[in-house]
Amino acid sequence: MQRMARTGQKLTGRRRTVGKTLFILNDPPYGNERSYNALRLALSLSKREGEELRVFLMGDAAGCAKADQQTPQGYYNIERMLRAIANRKAEIGVCGTCMDARGIAADELMEGTRRSSLDELTEWTLQADRVLVF
Repeated sequence: MQRMARTGQKLTGRRRTVGKTLFILNDPPYGNERSYNALRLALSLSKREGEELRVFLMGDAAGCAKADQQTPQGYYNIERMLRAIANRKAEIGVCGTCMDARGIAADELMEGTRRSSLDELTEWTLQADRVLVF
């Protein structure tokens, strides 16, 4: 069955091509819900057929990738959310300069994330169909 793509208010019979979405997160993992909401959307998109996701954590969002986060029972856990996205083959980069400024070493990053750079963010931005900044 062919999937219908919505264009404005009209439906077309074209097949949806692979979408490449880049999420850029700037805010800390806890304290406000901006990173939480960005990752909720990223996880939802990662479940769509043909979607390719990349997540770049910069500024205070570098803390989102720290391993062994402990949160109270019933509270969201950013590490678990990132792991679910990584398990869906998304690439997750963490700004190296931002890590250094916050004293985060590469061996403190959770599995599925890695130290990255502004040069890589530039490449990811040029390759993306959509860039969402939170």
